[in-house]
Order: sequence, then structure tokens, then C-alpha cells
Amino acid sequence: MEEDFEMDQQENEVRDQTQETDTAPQESVKTFAWRNIVAFWFLGLCNNFGYVVMLSAAHDILKQEEHQGNSTVAQSGFNKSNQYDCNPISTGAILLADILPALIVKMTAPYFIQSIHYSIKVAGVVLFGAASFLIVAFSHTVEISVIGVACASIASGLGELTFLGLTSFYHRSSVSAWSSGTGGAGVGGALSYAGLLQIGVSARNSLLIMLVVPFTLSISFWLILEKRWAKAVISSPVADRAPLLSESDGRPPPARQSGPNLSLAQKFQLVKPLVCKYMAPLFLVYVAEYFINQGLFELIFFRNIWLSHSEQYRWFQVIYQIGVFISRSSVSIVQIHALWLLAFFQFVNVGLFLLEVLHPFLPSIWIVFAMILWEGLLGGAAYVNTFYKMSKEIAEEHREFSLGVTSQADSCGIAVAGAIAIPVHNVLCSL
Repeated sequence: MEEDFEMDQQENEVRDQTQETDTAPQESVKTFAWRNIVAFWFLGLCNNFGYVVMLSAAHDILKQEEHQGNSTVAQSGFNKSNQYDCNPISTGAILLADILPALIVKMTAPYFIQSIHYSIKVAGVVLFGAASFLIVAFSHTVEISVIGVACASIASGLGELTFLGLTSFYHRSSVSAWSSGTGGAGVGGALSYAGLLQIGVSARNSLLIMLVVPFTLSISFWLILEKRWAKAVISSPVADRAPLLSESDGRPPPARQSGPNLSLAQKFQLVKPLVCKYMAPLFLVYVAEYFINQGLFELIFFRNIWLSHSEQYRWFQVIYQIGVFISRSSVSIVQIHALWLLAFFQFVNVGLFLLEVLHPFLPSIWIVFAMILWEGLLGGAAYVNTFYKMSKEIAEEHREFSLGVTSQADSCGIAVAGAIAIPVHNVLCSL
């Protein structure tokens, strides 16, 4: 009997040890997954925050004046000679300054940036982001402010390229977390800027407060995110790279990357199938929505209501970003495969907003708010569904490069929208 008891005891101990080893990896997986999801959400938030703030401040930057050594937002009166109360320069000019540097980065960097250590790339994002807030905050002229806006653009473009590529080292949920964070940046950036000015904080102090954003990005990348990227950088050539984490420890191995061992010709071959399926519809959606945002928003003006012209413009941006945030955060619930349909609906919006500018027919600003919310929903859906589809459909060894290249489509669309917005502004304001 004693021998039987001892054998039973040993079997129980073995069973307990087996259960512990079985459950430990599961707990590890959950911990690492949530840690990375949180990190990517904040990376998306911080990366796009400055870019959004500059667009929200565009109307103010073009009206800024110097009063007693402090940069303030001028509260201009109505332009009685024109129904639009026009600025001399279109907000499309700020849009171009906010996107062209990012576009240059996105068009050139994918072909060499994979050989640069992630820490160096992220440090560049942080430095350019901080510089943008400082330069615009202390600027006395529109020209200097535009340099600050360009710094925000470089930070955003380099960050999007870096962090989208980084998602390929992690679970697919990192893409939706990143997209949700960028949507949060839209709401947070537009709402914080409009809200701070609404309660009486100066434009300069509002921008200085936002220096907390690049600091938060640093914390998210270096302290919160699991450092799979650090191990990958020092490993063997990417095509032959072994999984960073074996399946035996319970964590899913990250995807292998298309690294610098691919020739330039091979990379161009990878781009071709991306154009019609992913890049073209994303490009068209962004042309339409940013033409609305930076070409038409400033010309839609309801007089004699509780909001001034500049305040209406800021809150248009807030409502738009709320729509973007909702749709970018919903990909885990609703996936949209018909990307071209989103482009069609966005161009319908262009027609409606342009009609409102030329022949005002909407009786209330609340209807405009609803239309802008719908516009934001379409734009956010196009972005997140494009990259989510790619994360499922692109081969793992090509995913990092393909995600980075496709991110050029939205920037190209925004640049085209800015180029169109300026002459349209000039024509309408000369009427």
C-alpha cells in the first residue's frame, strides 16, 4: 500500500509539473500580445499626432500675427467683399508642407531603410517630431512655421514607414492596433488643439504642451514594445533568417522579412501587383478626402452662429478625425474588401461639398457635421482595410517591404489634393 501511495504521489507531481509547463507559455503569449498591442496603439497615436495638429492649425498659421512678442491666433473679421472670408493663401499650402517631405521619405526610403537600425530610425522620428512643435510655437512668420510643419511631415512619414514595417515582426493584431492609434491621433490632435484654444490657452503654449507626445513615443518603443526588432537586426541575412522565438516557448514566431538582400529590380517586381489592388483605391480615397478637408472646409462658412470662421474650421477637423478613428478601430469587427467602392463614395462626397461651396443649400452646420463624419468613416475604412488585407494576403517574406511601399499611396493622394486645392481656392476667392 505504501508503495502504491508513493507511486500515486509521484504521478500527481509529474501531472502538476506538466500542467504548469502547459499553462506558462499561454500566459506568456497573452502578456506579450497585450504589451505589443498597447505599444503599437501608442506608436500610431504619437506618430500621427503632430501631423494632425499642423492641419488643424493650418487656418491659424496662415492668419498668425505677432502681438507683444507672443505668437497668437488672429481673430480676423469677415471679408465683406467675398462670401468665403478667404485667407490670402489656401490651407492647401500647409497641406503640401505637411505631406511632401513625408512623400519623399516614403518614395525613397523603402529601398535602403531596412539596413538602418530601428533605434536610429525611431530616434529620428522623435527628434523631428519635437522640432516641429518647437519651431511652429516660436515662429514669428508663416515661412518659419512652414519649416516646422515640414519637420512634422518628415517625422510622420519616417514613422509610418518604420512602424508599419515593424508590425511584420508581430502578430497581425499589431496592424489594427497601429491603425486604431493613428485614428486616435486624429481625434486627439484635432480635439486637443481646438479644445485648448477654446478655453483660452495660446497657440504657442498649446504646441509646447504637445511636446509630451514625442516623449510618449519614446517610452512606447523602447520600454513597452517587446524588442523582437533588436534581435532581428543582428541576425543573419533575412531570407535565411531563423525564427526569433521557437514554437516551443509558446510565442508565435515573427514573420521573416524581405530584407536588403533583394535587388532593386526584384523590389520593383514586388510593387507591380500592389498598384491596382491596394495602392490605387487608397490613393483616390485620399485625393478626394483631403481636397475636401484642405480645399473646401475653409470655404464652408456659416455666419452669425456661435462659432467664428477659424473655430468652425477647427471643429470640422475634429469631426472628421472622429469618423476616421471609429472606422480605423473597427477592422476586427467589420472588414471591407471592396476598396474601390470606398473611393467611389468619397468622390460623391466631393461633389456634395463642392456644391455647398458654390451654391450653399444646407440650412444648418449640423448637417455639415454629419457629412464630415461620414467622410471620415470612409477615409479611415480605406486605410485600415487596405493594410489589414495586405497583412493577410501578402507573403510573409515580402510583407515588410510591401507595407512600406503601399504607404506611399495615401501620401501621393494627399499631395495631389493639396496641389488641386490651391488653384481652386484662388479661383473661388477671386469671384
